[in-house]
Amino acid sequence: MEKVFTKSIRNVALLGHSGGGKTSLAESMLYISRLTDRLGTVTDGNTVCDFDPEEIKRGYSVSAALAPMLWDGTKINILDTPGFFDFEGEVRQCVRAADAAVIVVDGKSGIQVGTELAWRLATEAGIPKAFFINRFDDPEARFYKVFGAIREKYGLTVCPIQIPIIDGDTVIGFANLVEMCVYTFEKATGEYARSAIPEKFKEVCAEYHNILLEAIAQTSDELMNKFFNEEPISREEALEAIHQGIITGDILPVFCGSALKNWGIKTLLDTIAESFPRPTARKVEHILTEDGEEKEKPILPDSDETSLFVFKTVADPFVGKMSFFKVMNGELRRDMTLRNTRTGAMEKMNKIFMMRGKKQIDAEAFACGDIGVTAKLANTNTNDTLTTAAENFRYRPIEYPRPYMTMAITPKAKGDEDKISGGMARLLEEDLTLKYENNAETKQLTVSGLGDIHLDIVVSKLKSRFGAAVDLTKPRLAYRETIKKTVEVEGKHKKQSGGSGQYGHVKIRFSPGEAEGLTFTESVFGGAVPKNFFPAVEQGLRDCMQKGVLAGYPMVHLAADLYDGSYHEVDSNEISFKLAAGIAYREGLPKANPVILEPIGSLRVTVPDTYVGDVMGDLNKRRGRVMGIEPLHDGSGQTIVAEVPYAEMTDYVIALRAATQGRGRFDFDFLRYDEVPAALTEKIIAEAKKEG
Repeated sequence: MEKVFTKSIRNVALLGHSGGGKTSLAESMLYISRLTDRLGTVTDGNTVCDFDPEEIKRGYSVSAALAPMLWDGTKINILDTPGFFDFEGEVRQCVRAADAAVIVVDGKSGIQVGTELAWRLATEAGIPKAFFINRFDDPEARFYKVFGAIREKYGLTVCPIQIPIIDGDTVIGFANLVEMCVYTFEKATGEYARSAIPEKFKEVCAEYHNILLEAIAQTSDELMNKFFNEEPISREEALEAIHQGIITGDILPVFCGSALKNWGIKTLLDTIAESFPRPTARKVEHILTEDGEEKEKPILPDSDETSLFVFKTVADPFVGKMSFFKVMNGELRRDMTLRNTRTGAMEKMNKIFMMRGKKQIDAEAFACGDIGVTAKLANTNTNDTLTTAAENFRYRPIEYPRPYMTMAITPKAKGDEDKISGGMARLLEEDLTLKYENNAETKQLTVSGLGDIHLDIVVSKLKSRFGAAVDLTKPRLAYRETIKKTVEVEGKHKKQSGGSGQYGHVKIRFSPGEAEGLTFTESVFGGAVPKNFFPAVEQGLRDCMQKGVLAGYPMVHLAADLYDGSYHEVDSNEISFKLAAGIAYREGLPKANPVILEPIGSLRVTVPDTYVGDVMGDLNKRRGRVMGIEPLHDGSGQTIVAEVPYAEMTDYVIALRAATQGRGRFDFDFLRYDEVPAALTEKIIAEAKKEG
């Protein structure tokens, strides 16, 4: 592909609910652009964008893919995104790099929760949006119902560009509402034949043409006056209003078609090339200075300074680490050296290329706004800024959702721990919604993701890429133990085995402590225990506190006062008093009303109003305490604030999705430790003994 200048670049993300046809739409675009010689399908596992073995096996996208194409002199970089919530991180990466979004809606299912998520992410990214209502080869598809729902939800700026001409249950063509004519598309080429609107469909076309005029009238006072005065709006005025309205976001165009039959795709490509914004349309990019201050930086295609933003990383087992970037300023040429503003490392672009699915296409240069890939940048990760400029700044980073679905990960074969750690390190480079840690307290390796499908993909990748077969199990919880009453206890260690013996004798008063760890004091009178043995007594208690007396969990909030004891001038030593303190600990604490403490978290759940009752009922079943409800500023729902035990939250990601049809989201942070209800204590003790 020849070099393309900034004014002829369009970066478009395909967003929407899983199964809506995003990958099929990208495939159709590539086919009509003559970049593929056959139309692949997701069911056959031969599409350009779903090339990963996991995607082929499962029949849906699990990672974003790039599909650049040339259409009428314009380079269109299509970013095909997954629709499952578990891969929201991939979607966020693409909307950060895109300059516009096409939200794909299933013509049969209509608006789904994935549609709403796509809208929210594109809106947060500040990029213009358009809708593509797909699958009009399905007899159950209902365009007018779906269009009405979109317009009702998103307002009068929703603008129909074309509508299907349906005779009975058969789509016979599409009416172009700007040209007021009918297009009949050829499946083999995507080309269309133009004809007049049949008499029986003129009324419905006039109705939707009026909706189009009402939408474009919102873009200027002049057009608004013409619309209300029922003056004609010319074709040229309509086209210009649509063009400007898409760029500014004042128009939300709606296209329709069938990706599998190549219907309506050419019209969409034409509009993207003619009317979607070029990368410089936003004029500025947001940056963070060295001091963390957010500022605006002009986008200058002809600048001598070249700057890149790395928005995605892929850990390829053959090529190595691949960094997907967008040229934010100036021009990038092969063999240039840029500085990573986070690490200070210099990175040479030995090889730069485009990716079309899994195919690499070498390039000599990328203009400002273009999207490319480079390999083997040793010190560069996702969200990094590379530049030739002297100043230290970072382009605004992608914000990722936090992973709350946590499982313990164990190798199926002994000795595979190193394989797991190495594989996870590579996967963490490419997926910033993953979390992996070695929990020293529970002695488990844990992995956290956005959902069960996300973690299932991780397990599959560990095996296929890195040869590590693993099992996922429910993780242990980091419980604590403490005491609730004061006891006085004696501990004596005496051993005589010929020669010098061992003797240590302490009397200790144990009570609940205010500090989290051990509060050690001594009130010995008359030298009953010499001062030089006090540290040994304290250390003996600290060592014992690693294991509580109920279930072996760490002891916390313990106060210990050494108030008496005795010693032997010859046989007493530090180890003797350390052992004596341990005897006092083990004998005294079971009498001090010991209890188990569990971690409690602060939960903030945001849901639409209709689900508030169900969510609160579920929290009560999880031993949660609702602390309050806060209405959202935009009136779209409520945020429930609650305190919930960690033990009840292991499956909450899945449960909340099921209860709210995927419309709920939450944050959960550690708050404190609280006493476990007596009814659950025995169960925890039994499980601890079983685990050894």
